[in-house]
Amino acid sequence: MQMEHQFSVPAPVDVVWRALLDPERVAPCMPGASLSGVDGSAFTGTVKVKLGPISLLYKGSGEFVETDEAARRIMIKASGKDSRGNGTAAATVTVTVSAAGGATSGTVLTDLSITGKPAQFGRGMIAEVGGKLLETFANNLAADLSRREAAPATAATQRETETAGEGDKGAAAPADEDRPRPAAPEAQPVDLLDYAGPSVAKRLAPLVAAVIAVVLLLRGLRRRRRRRGA
Repeated sequence: MQMEHQFSVPAPVDVVWRALLDPERVAPCMPGASLSGVDGSAFTGTVKVKLGPISLLYKGSGEFVETDEAARRIMIKASGKDSRGNGTAAATVTVTVSAAGGATSGTVLTDLSITGKPAQFGRGMIAEVGGKLLETFANNLAADLSRREAAPATAATQRETETAGEGDKGAAAPADEDRPRPAAPEAQPVDLLDYAGPSVAKRLAPLVAAVIAVVLLLRGLRRRRRRRGA
């Protein structure tokens, strides 16, 4: 199954490009995803998925198989398996970014193979859900970049304040790289039914209409019987 999606991030293309090359920055931006480890161009992680009351945990790995800085294009191959053996997923993802004024526009080409319960969505719904997930990812990435741009100024101000308060008595404040990094928050499961809401509604609309028609028909028959009985 091949899909194409577009996204936009309100940040310079060079900044977005560097972020996309760093799994530790990209993974937390994707709904439901958590990074387990990085080894060179390869990485491992998990993705938590919900289908209403059904919970799935995909464990898998991926690798950057192409990084073309001149073309601002990366290709990633990834695969995963549901921990309960209910399905598999494999994808080759090609991301290309370009400058759009002061922002960045991107194109994502995905060649996806999926089995198990998520496959019941069908091609159209999977494409729609994928587009919404990518939109959420772009928003999360933009928020992360904004926080990182604001962090240096905040840290510099804090160091100046600490140095001024300590005077000649205190030691210099630790550099940013010496400060302990907060642990990444645990990823929450992404409920695919929430993302597929409109699509599900479209599929259910004919059924709901049929049920309403049957109910109205039954009511009409009951009224006629009552009138005849009267």
